[in-house]
Amino acid sequence: MRQAIRASTAGLIGREQLAELIVLAAVAQEHLLVVGPPGTAKSAVVRRVAQSLGGRYFEYLLGRFTEPSELFGPVDLNKLRAGTVETDVTGMLPEADVAFLDEVFLGSTAILNTLLGVLNERRFRRGHTQLHCPLRVCVGAANALPDDEGLAAFGDRFLLHVFVEALPDHQLEAMLSGGWRSDHSPSGMGNAMVDLDTLCQQLKQVDLSGVQPALANAIRKLRQSGVQLSDRRIVKSQRLLAAAAVLAGRLHTTEADLWPLLYVLPTQEAQQSARDVLRDAFANANHPHLLSAVEEATLQPLSRAARLAESARACLEGEPAAARAQTESVLREIDANFNSEQLPEALAGLRGQLVERLASFVSAPVSAPASA
Repeated sequence: MRQAIRASTAGLIGREQLAELIVLAAVAQEHLLVVGPPGTAKSAVVRRVAQSLGGRYFEYLLGRFTEPSELFGPVDLNKLRAGTVETDVTGMLPEADVAFLDEVFLGSTAILNTLLGVLNERRFRRGHTQLHCPLRVCVGAANALPDDEGLAAFGDRFLLHVFVEALPDHQLEAMLSGGWRSDHSPSGMGNAMVDLDTLCQQLKQVDLSGVQPALANAIRKLRQSGVQLSDRRIVKSQRLLAAAAVLAGRLHTTEADLWPLLYVLPTQEAQQSARDVLRDAFANANHPHLLSAVEEATLQPLSRAARLAESARACLEGEPAAARAQTESVLREIDANFNSEQLPEALAGLRGQLVERLASFVSAPVSAPASA
């Protein structure tokens, strides 16, 4: 699964968090809402994760005039002539393993009501058609959260909420280099769906007793600070904590698995407030594979160092032709986050190797042009 994440984010700088949360949601068999401005690679990440996982993928951009048949399929005319109203779902959302619905809040009432059954119960009902949906995860995207209470209630069906922004200035060089490479790199179909299903089957065997006291205390702290969560979201958050444990290779939870709780909070303001309220509860948060998701949830030095260490190793193992910009970007980020006294020993060693590699690029002789 970690290989699927890395493959899906190659060249898409700063979007590892989104890819990791899609995988976490898929293992938990929950859904994710991503909110951010246009042009922030939301659809590109979802598309690539789906390609890495394999299976059937459905994507659609909703609008005010989108018809239900555009998502769920047209009425089967042959059966209609026989007096039966059935839907031909071939290649449509009810058959998808992974789905991406852009501008999801623009759907009509008929679309959203049908989606509720697909998302909550994995059942599609329309006319005489009733069938089970194999959907592992649906990602909805929007530029902003809706003000309408009815739409907000629909958005609440997405257990995870993640907010993305344009990349900061210090990552611009890496974005340009990575974007150019990704545009010219072939993307193949992965085959991780069997692995995903294996992890999903392990979910019900996870022992949650190791994290439930910490989870209850975290909810109390949030309530005391004025941050509220519905009972449904609190109970379902345990699926994310269990999925984090499974993805770490464990069938028991610890307090290190508490970090997904932040993404259960439905608004950006609530998440920002919770980072301060839960700073102590998140002090030991870590994960061997979901590095960026943990870092963005906790903003703790431990998680940041782990993610930078992996980036440094990937840079040192990368192709020399594309390594200089990556090396400079990783060094710039390490130095922006740690001074010499705070730098962890393992990361300090990797930084030294990056400096040596960068020096080799600078000192490398330039080949003379071949004579005509």
